[in-house]
Amino acid sequence: MNIIEFIRGNREYFEDLTTRATYHSNGIEGSTLSMAETYAIIFNQKNVKVTAEPRELYEAINHKYALDYMFNRMSDSLTENDIISLAKIINKNINEIDGYRKTQVFIRGAEHIPPAASNLKQQMMYFVYNYNNTSYQDIFEKIATNHIAYERIHPFSDGNGRTGRLIMWYELLKNDFAPAIITKDNKLEYINYIANSDVTGLANMLRELSENEVERIKIFDVK
Repeated sequence: MNIIEFIRGNREYFEDLTTRATYHSNGIEGSTLSMAETYAIIFNQKNVKVTAEPRELYEAINHKYALDYMFNRMSDSLTENDIISLAKIINKNINEIDGYRKTQVFIRGAEHIPPAASNLKQQMMYFVYNYNNTSYQDIFEKIATNHIAYERIHPFSDGNGRTGRLIMWYELLKNDFAPAIITKDNKLEYINYIANSDVTGLANMLRELSENEVERIKIFDVK
């Protein structure tokens, strides 16, 4: 089975996957929307009453469009423009950005301080080069290593976590692995892996989540 073709060709699974990915990725960042509200917003189900702040509505809609963008980039190597485009979509109508952040940022609850804004262009060029040219033992090691590196750079003023998790999906799907949805319940473990630069821990988490998703796909793959 080709994973990306299955996602594109199975409407029920596409809606299920998009809803769960959006709900959990936004939830990790503090969104209070329920799963049902998330589905109603991104698939325009008017029979469900949604009471939410405008930011949460845009976060849900933007994440769906960012997923769509990523689904259409599967044959390409990752570029700086891809990363910036994803971040722009994620931040649309919330915290409009035109590229990398221009001020210093700090990560709440983390000892690590991201690099100064003046160093970001060089750091991101280096990140993308390493991403596309370094060899790894397996795909999960590559994704974990680069996700931790990306989150420590924190190149945007907002939306870094959501953008970073979409980059992880890009690599999995491009290599025909099932997506790994980091859930709200996994949040603390996930954040600790990043804070501690624990590549092995994060890689193992992503491998298990991807394998779990394969089992879920089988439920939808009924001929």
